[in-house]
Amino acid sequence: MPHPWFDAHLDLAYLAANGRDMTRGLNDCGGPHPPAAVTLPAMESGRVRACLATIFTEADGADASGYPAGDPTAANAAGLRQLRVYQSWQASGRIIPFEHRSVQHGIAAGILMECADPIRQPDELEWWASQGVVAIGLTWARGSRYASGNAAPSCDSPVGLTPLGVELVERMDALGVVHDVSHLSDRALDDVLSRTSRPVIASHSNCRALLDGVSQRHLTDEAIREIGRRGGVIGLNLVKNFIRTGLRRNDPGDRPSIEDCLRHVERVCELVGHDRAVGLGSDLDGGMSAHDLPAGINSPEGFERLAEGLSARGWSEERVHAFAWGNWDRFFRRRGTVEAPG
Repeated sequence: MPHPWFDAHLDLAYLAANGRDMTRGLNDCGGPHPPAAVTLPAMESGRVRACLATIFTEADGADASGYPAGDPTAANAAGLRQLRVYQSWQASGRIIPFEHRSVQHGIAAGILMECADPIRQPDELEWWASQGVVAIGLTWARGSRYASGNAAPSCDSPVGLTPLGVELVERMDALGVVHDVSHLSDRALDDVLSRTSRPVIASHSNCRALLDGVSQRHLTDEAIREIGRRGGVIGLNLVKNFIRTGLRRNDPGDRPSIEDCLRHVERVCELVGHDRAVGLGSDLDGGMSAHDLPAGINSPEGFERLAEGLSARGWSEERVHAFAWGNWDRFFRRRGTVEAPG
C-alpha cells in the first residue's frame, strides 16, 4: 500500500500567487513552470498528508513574491498575500491545521517562512507564530535584513547574522519556532548554531560532498553531523541539479535516477549514524517544472518510487515509513527539545 508522506518544503502559495490554480489537476492548472508537478489534488492523489508550506519572498524578485531589497513594508505585504492564500484554503477545508495532521486523511499545512524579511521587526514574530508559522529560514539565497544567503561562494560571505538576525534567533527560541538553515550562507549557519542549542532543520537540502563540493546551497558533512547530533531532520530536495550536477534544465530526457536520490539519503544516515535525521523536502515546482525532477517522479504520486528504492536497498518497512512520514512528524511533535544522540 502506498505510504503517507510528510513533505517539508512546498511553495504552494507562491505558485497560487503567480497564477496557478492550485485547486485543479496538473493538466489544467495553468500558471508558472509548466509542466506542473504539484497542486492540492495532486498532493491528495500522492497521499501527502502533511507539509511545510512556504511563504516565499525574494528581494528584488520580479514576480508576486518580490519586493525591493531592504524595504520591510513591501516585504511584509508580499508575505501577507501568501499567508492569506493559506487562510482561505483552511477556511474552505482544502487544508487542515498542522496540529491535526494524520496519516489517514487531509493535507495538514504548517507554514515555513522562507526569508524572514516579511517580519518587519523581531517583536512581530509572536503574531506570525499565532498565524501558523512553525519554522523560519532567516533568508533566501540572495540574503535578507537578517542573514546572508547561500547564493554566493563561501569566500564572499563576510557577514553571517545581522544584529536584527541575532535578535530574531533569540525570539524564535523563546517561542519554539524552528530554524530552517537551508538557505543560510556557511557563515550565517555557523552563527545560528553558535547562538542556539536547539534542534534545527534543513527543510530542502542535499549533500555537498555528492555534488560540486563547493556551493553553499548544499550541506557540508560537518553541518549534517551537527544537525543530526541535535535531533534535527534534513529534507531530500528533488530538484535535479541538487541531486546530480550538470543536467540540462527543463529537459525531460536529462534527469537523475532514483538511485542518485538515495545516495543522498544514505549518506546522511551514514554521517549521523542513524536514519532518524532524513526525510523528504521535495521543493516541487519551486521555480522549476516536472522535467526538473528525478526520472519516475512527475508528481507526488512518484514519491512512492523513493520508498520502493529504499526497500530494494534492504530498508525495513518501519525505516521506510520513518523516511516518508515518521521522522518529520516526530520532530514537530517534540520540537524545541533536544533528542538524545544514538
